[in-house]
Amino acid sequence: MSAPSEGPGLSTRWTVADLLTFSRFPLAIMFLLVPSAGWRIAILCVAGMTDLIDGWAARRWGSSRLGVFLDPVADKVFAGVAFGVVLFAGALRPWEIAAVLLRDIVATVGFLITVVRRKPVSIPARISGKIVTGCQLATLLAFLLESSWLRPLAWLTGLAALYAIADYTYGRHEARAL
Repeated sequence: MSAPSEGPGLSTRWTVADLLTFSRFPLAIMFLLVPSAGWRIAILCVAGMTDLIDGWAARRWGSSRLGVFLDPVADKVFAGVAFGVVLFAGALRPWEIAAVLLRDIVATVGFLITVVRRKPVSIPARISGKIVTGCQLATLLAFLLESSWLRPLAWLTGLAALYAIADYTYGRHEARAL
């Protein structure tokens, strides 16, 4: 059963997009547990691909109401776990990790405020958010490759996060009730 909306709509049943989204939870656990940089690079690539493809699959074949909620949660859990590994390794300072995750932190706080007010909303993805995600993935890859680009990429990601926060705050978008 689907609710009317743009495209295929929201279903009460799990869809391909939802399964792709959900896969990032076990991928986050695997990223934490495997000691090999090679395996972590593979996990990072798979997580990045599922993040890219789940949006396309949702537009093409629809998503469940739960999937709309789970997608940003899965993204934030994976990023949080992965950058926890970076922090634990001592590769970046805590405030640099906070800068890299700033967009996610602000989005989470904003969402929690809407939940407390009992008016939770879903805000459609914007290019600024995609830029932050790409920068986060590049920063993680630099960490895994032990690249000298790690710190500059972390700073770039922090700047992209500030841009995304401004874009989501002041840009035109349509929030959808959850």
